[in-house]
Amino acid sequence: MSWQQRIGQALETRRERGLMRQRIVNDGGNARWITVNQQQYLNFSANDYLGLSHDARIIHAWQQGAERYGVGAGGSGHVTGYSHAHAALEAHLADWLGYERALLFISGFAANQAVIAALAGKDDRILADKLAHASLLEAANLSPATLRRFAHNQPASLQRLLAAPGAGETLVVTEGVFSMDGDRAPLQALQRITTEAKGWLMVDDAHGFGLVGEQGRGSCWQQGIKPALQIVTFGKAAGVSGAAVLCDETTAIFLLQFARHLIYSTAMPPAQACALLAALVCLQQADDRRQRLADNIVRFRQGASDLPFRLADSDSAIQPLIVGDERQALTLAQRLRDAGCWVSAIRPPTVPPGTARLRITLSATHQAQDIDRLLESLHDA
Repeated sequence: MSWQQRIGQALETRRERGLMRQRIVNDGGNARWITVNQQQYLNFSANDYLGLSHDARIIHAWQQGAERYGVGAGGSGHVTGYSHAHAALEAHLADWLGYERALLFISGFAANQAVIAALAGKDDRILADKLAHASLLEAANLSPATLRRFAHNQPASLQRLLAAPGAGETLVVTEGVFSMDGDRAPLQALQRITTEAKGWLMVDDAHGFGLVGEQGRGSCWQQGIKPALQIVTFGKAAGVSGAAVLCDETTAIFLLQFARHLIYSTAMPPAQACALLAALVCLQQADDRRQRLADNIVRFRQGASDLPFRLADSDSAIQPLIVGDERQALTLAQRLRDAGCWVSAIRPPTVPPGTARLRITLSATHQAQDIDRLLESLHDA
């Protein structure tokens, strides 16, 4: 089979199953609104949970950073790309979250891949939650370590896997808030079990950081644990992009020597680091935004309780409506867009087969009438 035949066959199979992905051209918008093809919709698909992507303080910090440093880093952080802006952001983040060090990455995907690729050896084992993010599972699969997956959010399942002897070290991998289901990991139990087995716990808190815990410090802080490795990303509540790994001093030095995604990538623009430092200050002062988001979540869940599809058990900004059938999920998403509400249909392989869904995300910038309009549109659809 030629390359073209293989590509064509794969695309045809995906079309037949209603799984084709398509990008849209976003003409502009924010956490509340999105404009596509010159038509405005209420935006229920963004991860900008607190609406900080358009905050004037963060925009101004980026502009000032660009005036001082330019618009790019100019190289890897191991060459000339590491600036005072990067160092200040890492120091502030580490101090705020209670770690010795923080290392910046260009994305959460890169951070997850880098840590697992650098740490995992052929005698080691990685025990990952079955619904962990694709970046975590892919990195584990590509590593020489043995990957085993425990039942979603089930500490007893993890404990059974840990009971089996292993020749090397053990890395337990989970998320703070799961990106497709919106539910929270039982981090205290996972930390206790992992520590008893002398393993390390790694928590990707992309969807908890900035939203829960004191001042938005995240899921680990909220549940009173400090995992060996914590990943926070800046493209959700912080409203920008990029990520950081929180760890101890020795691990940070190790990653600086062996994390290929860090060593061989151009560093994030220093101006972005300036914006992120301003975003951290905004997060620390965002209790009112977090409360508005919490109110919106309650309003939505109360109104959606009698819908004919299962509403996932989530008290986070992610409110999945489980449809099941892929084509039906697409049809419902289109009906909602016809009603002026932009909602994304999520289908396999992003989620398990038979669990296609409308992934509804709420923001602090949504108003009560926005939630009501979405609920009316859902009932009509």
